[in-house]
Amino acid sequence: MTQFKRAGERRMSRLLSRVLTSAQTHRNLTSAAVHRSLRSAASLPASACPGSAVKPLMEPKLYQAPPEVRGMTSLDKEAFTQTIAVPALRVPTGVLNKVMKSLKKSTIQRPGLPRVVQDTEESSDFRLVLLDPHRVSSKSSFSEAEAEALRSFSVAEELQYYELQLTYNNLKSEEVLGAVLPQGQDVTSGFSRVGHIAHMNLRDHQLPYKNLIGQVIMDKTPGITCVVNKTNIIDSTYRNFKMEVLAGEENMVTKVKENGVTYEFDFSRVYWNPRLSTEHQRVVELIKRGDTVLDVFAGVGPFAIPAARSGANVLANDLNPESYRWLQHNCKLNKVESKVRTFNLDGRGFIQGPVKQELPALMKGKANVHVVMNLPALALEFLDAFRGLLHQEPPCDENLPTVYCYSFSKDKNHDADVVKRASRSLGFPLENRCSVHFVRNVAPNKDMMCVRFTLPKEVLFSCNDEQTEPSEEPAPKRQKCEETTDST
Repeated sequence: MTQFKRAGERRMSRLLSRVLTSAQTHRNLTSAAVHRSLRSAASLPASACPGSAVKPLMEPKLYQAPPEVRGMTSLDKEAFTQTIAVPALRVPTGVLNKVMKSLKKSTIQRPGLPRVVQDTEESSDFRLVLLDPHRVSSKSSFSEAEAEALRSFSVAEELQYYELQLTYNNLKSEEVLGAVLPQGQDVTSGFSRVGHIAHMNLRDHQLPYKNLIGQVIMDKTPGITCVVNKTNIIDSTYRNFKMEVLAGEENMVTKVKENGVTYEFDFSRVYWNPRLSTEHQRVVELIKRGDTVLDVFAGVGPFAIPAARSGANVLANDLNPESYRWLQHNCKLNKVESKVRTFNLDGRGFIQGPVKQELPALMKGKANVHVVMNLPALALEFLDAFRGLLHQEPPCDENLPTVYCYSFSKDKNHDADVVKRASRSLGFPLENRCSVHFVRNVAPNKDMMCVRFTLPKEVLFSCNDEQTEPSEEPAPKRQKCEETTDST
């Protein structure tokens, strides 16, 4: 009896070894076909394996890429076709839904593949439930709850093995790219999504495969019809960058929705970063109905428009003519054009023009005034535009503006670095008078920060030739009406 059993095991092992060979022998098979051929103990003589199913040799991964796809630069989808064997349970149709619910963590999860297939014996009373070979390799792999459920539904726990054909359509993007790119190199499938556009920042070693990468990302991401790669750094004047289309259409005009607000713009000609949605929301939530927002570098309106929707009055400015045009468009799109006054000026010109004109009246009111300066590469350098901006010395209880100024920092102490540079630009020490908020990590050892402070009246009303230079030591505490400490 033992000899028969060993012979059966060897025969099954040889059979499944042929099944798990390279996809080269299966290229002519129909894409996404599911082969209804069963390999189980039931197909062998009873004397060969009494009482249990024969367990074949399973690959450590569900999919092993054919070696010939390595280094591919032009996508050949048929080359990824491969036949594998997966464990299966024969389940009566009457309890199928209940079994599926009980085994939801153990069934196969693969794009485009069924979890339930027709019984190979063509019996209408049974179906085969396909299992994840990573989780289930024998009947002892089932949890106690799963095993109890199978017993309660009178389902035999003996595993059968079912042949599946995996094609390109059933693979995840990281599996395809991992099979194609040279071994030992980074496999990227990450991107920023901007409406129908996937925006990638490929590294040098990935560039020979850029078109293939773009096609895979587009194939595997519903709703993406265009994949682009940034070809240079962001221009610090207009905050846009050159890009090349890797796959799909060349339509760069897109629509996005962020925090309930809809924006439309030409992604190739304006700045938009979907990773800043949380920061946009954080700042807008600090703005109350009736407040005024002075947005120095407004872009297409991610601060200005939500602030206006929440009841604030907004002056929004951007130097880029395209950003200015789409800012106006988005104000109309979100029905806040009556709450937003738009400008197409340099940031310094906006501060020394419209802001200077509006501030005296705003500071006499009770509503808060917020100055947003989101140009992290340069914004700190514009703070000196506030030096001596106004000339009439205010009373003690003047309503001074709150500034939110963004900056990148590569310093080990990011907080101290941005405060020091902001103080230098203002000509006034901000230590112990501001708060610093971490926004996001941009690159290794490079973070985006937001320094928030009340604009000191010593800066706003000073004479340009009599600036208070920032000292390394904290300045002495001033009278209560002059304190600018921000504990938020």
